[in-house]
Amino acid sequence: MEKEVTVNKKAYHDYFIDEKLEAGMVLLGTEIKSLRKGKAQIKDSYISFINNEAFIKGMHISAYDHGNRNNHEEDRDRKLLLNKREIIKWQSKVKTQGYTVIPLRIYLTKSGIAKLEIALAKGKTLYDKREDAKVKAMKMEALKAVKR
Repeated sequence: MEKEVTVNKKAYHDYFIDEKLEAGMVLLGTEIKSLRKGKAQIKDSYISFINNEAFIKGMHISAYDHGNRNNHEEDRDRKLLLNKREIIKWQSKVKTQGYTVIPLRIYLTKSGIAKLEIALAKGKTLYDKREDAKVKAMKMEALKAVKR
């Protein structure tokens, strides 16, 4: 059973999601303790590739309450643990086809390991967002009509 720490709801509104992937993260001890308390935010974060390595930028993990002066830096870049082939494949799609890589959610596995679900996505235009809102509204009306 997985425990969700945080979900990036904005991602589904702003992007078309093409592929998803599970990635591990290199974390410090106080960071994993804060994650277990649910104190993380990935709304404005993204993944960048540097020297064939993936890093998440803009992810905020709050300082651990019971930490000492060696507590972690809250907004630091964190390395993602991915297969080299996957990194090269996604990196080439980002460079050539105009994709971006965004985080979707952080969760803890049964064994307590923190995982990050990332996605290869393309940005939506304002027209696309309006169209999605219309479709969603129509579905809600249909459900209400069926329940009556």
